[in-house]
Amino acid sequence: MSRNLAYSSLSSPPNQNRRPRDSLELASLASSSPALSHVSRSSSPSGISSSRKISLSAEDPLSPSNPASANPLRPQAHNRSFSVSSAFDFASNLFPLSTTAAGYTSLGSARDIPLDLADGGNLEKHKSLTYLNGLSLIVGIIIGSGIFSSPAQITTNAGSPGASFIVWLVAGILAWTGAASYAELGSAIPLNGGAQVYLSKIFGDLFGFLFAWCSVFVLKPGSAAIIAIIFGEYIVRAFAPSSTSADPLPNTSTSTIWIMKGISILALTAVTALNCISTKLATRTGDILMFFKFLALLAIAITGLVVALTNHTLTSYPPSDEWKTENWLSGTSTNPSSWAVALYAGLWAFDGWDNTNFVLGEFRNPARDLPRVIHTAMPLVIISYLLATLSYTLVLPAKTIASSNTIAVTFGARVFGATGALILALIVSASCFGALNATSFTSGRLVYTAAKEGYFPSILGTVGMPGSEPKRLHPSSSPNPKTSFLSRALSKIMGDSVGFTPIPALVFNALLTAAYVLVGEFGTLITFYGVAGYSFYFLTVLGLIVLRVKEPHLERPYRTWLSTPIIFCC
Repeated sequence: MSRNLAYSSLSSPPNQNRRPRDSLELASLASSSPALSHVSRSSSPSGISSSRKISLSAEDPLSPSNPASANPLRPQAHNRSFSVSSAFDFASNLFPLSTTAAGYTSLGSARDIPLDLADGGNLEKHKSLTYLNGLSLIVGIIIGSGIFSSPAQITTNAGSPGASFIVWLVAGILAWTGAASYAELGSAIPLNGGAQVYLSKIFGDLFGFLFAWCSVFVLKPGSAAIIAIIFGEYIVRAFAPSSTSADPLPNTSTSTIWIMKGISILALTAVTALNCISTKLATRTGDILMFFKFLALLAIAITGLVVALTNHTLTSYPPSDEWKTENWLSGTSTNPSSWAVALYAGLWAFDGWDNTNFVLGEFRNPARDLPRVIHTAMPLVIISYLLATLSYTLVLPAKTIASSNTIAVTFGARVFGATGALILALIVSASCFGALNATSFTSGRLVYTAAKEGYFPSILGTVGMPGSEPKRLHPSSSPNPKTSFLSRALSKIMGDSVGFTPIPALVFNALLTAAYVLVGEFGTLITFYGVAGYSFYFLTVLGLIVLRVKEPHLERPYRTWLSTPIIFCC
């Protein structure tokens, strides 16, 4: 079953009785009938003709044979325009996701869709994600390990506390402009796949192919490996601190490093299992950990301010007074390459703002929820990061900040002693676990989408375990009251199905990530990821400007300011 859009020439004769199609409805197409095999012709000079582009004319939603056409609940025409030119030409007859055996259900509404696994199943027909899930995905990935590990990289390369604040602020603003640009692209093209889909439709399949391969083999597993490594480091610091409680520095012995890597792989295995079991189980875990992350950052910020005002800690080690006696810009680097490395570290700490776009096809109301998610998450994260950085600066010397990849443990040890170090290490570990969970969730969808496009073996584009079917939970169907109660409880935790996830794609992503964990190192992976990742971010946001020129009439439920993508690209 191909999920590719039929962006083809309008070859069918016009029908005056047919209402104009809503472009959001048209863009929501993500599957076709297995029986269809007509090859469409691309009308866009930028698109690449492909045998993967399937005509869906046999599944006309307005045909009398289609149950959707007779449904009185079908919404009427919205009198909104949509594009009929260039890369976004739509076939005259399309089969929207909202057409089901039960009739037409408008986009954005909750639906009970059969678990059809014919030809691999289709995740986009199983819309279950909401605003809160999207918020937890972005916040869960951004507030992962970055704010607890990147301060060392930023302080070392920026050279001073004041310069570090400038880097954090600039990185946050750039991330926000990029996220706002992705919000417009996602609301206009509400499909799974993120930048892979956008690049394919704007610049052609070759660009989508390159992004898919780079993301699947480099960006996603590299990012997850960084988070997993930080998780392992914090767990080791929690249970095997160094002899000095004030400034516990990393133990770089070979045995310790391999213990960290082993813990990292165990965490990776756990989050992969969560995501394989149930979409709802994975998103509920992310929702809970999201609130936990904000509380942790708020606690760090308040603690730092109190310690600075009272000049008192619960240990024999006083807080640093450098913030009062030293010039905050003293020692600022004048080397442009050092600033570039510092900015990459800051951008990585904010990375994850695009992850909701990878699963947008599974949202109940993507056009409404995506912009709300972006403009709620980004200011909250930026403010939280600045407050946490301020707290580190008020309590710890700049030299200590620059030398520790486990800055939260160092902060806790200086203020509360060994107990504080243990508590903060566990808090950061939980934060990293949540980020790893969210990364696994979106990475699996990217691999699944790329396989559906034909970029990878078809088995990676299937839902559930090969050769088996997901289990549907029916709480009300069991005559046994105890069984019914248990089923109802499981349904609340796991949703209405177990195993309706892209299991082969999730396992494939986990194996790649484990390989990076085994051979990678934190600082090297950050620089490697930053250069590759932001090259594609730049190209995708540039594509937003190109799309506005090529497709001025494409319906965009959300439009960002034109200055937003320009600022990001510059």
